[in-house]
Amino acid sequence: MSGLFNRMMGRTRYVVCRIFVHLSGTDVTPILGVLNRTAREAIDADGDMEVMGECLVDVCQALLQYDDHWSSVHNEGDVFWQEGEAGDFFNELFTDSAQRYLSEPDLETNDTNTNLTLPPTENVVVMLTIAYEGEVPDLETNLAGVAELKRGLKAIIDLHYKHNLRAIQVHFSPARLGDELTSDQLLQHYPELVPL
Repeated sequence: MSGLFNRMMGRTRYVVCRIFVHLSGTDVTPILGVLNRTAREAIDADGDMEVMGECLVDVCQALLQYDDHWSSVHNEGDVFWQEGEAGDFFNELFTDSAQRYLSEPDLETNDTNTNLTLPPTENVVVMLTIAYEGEVPDLETNLAGVAELKRGLKAIIDLHYKHNLRAIQVHFSPARLGDELTSDQLLQHYPELVPL
């Protein structure tokens, strides 16, 4: 029996999770500049986990700076002992996030000052999907509280610096500067969000 237990203990634990953060208010538009910049950098990185991790850190830090604008949140995830199964679940969440309303970034926009002249959006939803090795209690819990969400975002930053991230994807809506995510669209496309 102890031999089996030792083998189980030696197996790699993979966690795949997704966090939705909904920000609202008349001055949340500037965060779209950070999101679009990091999206371009991540695509240019062509899968380089170090660069993508730095982009993820930038997004988490931007979210932490905008904590006064957090309106609602949702998180979900699962634990796997097989890398292939974790990869399949990550791809499932990736596909779902990509199909959400207005979540495809406009990578053609090179003018960083565009957001200064466009009408502001009052709703932004950021979807972070990550896969990592190990155990992170601050992420593997309900994040539907401001303190819990802060700890979760800081835990993601720590994962990057500990080199435990295995996959990263950031989606956001509206992804194109000038688009607007209305309250009705928010309810329709992000029904799982829980008010903070």
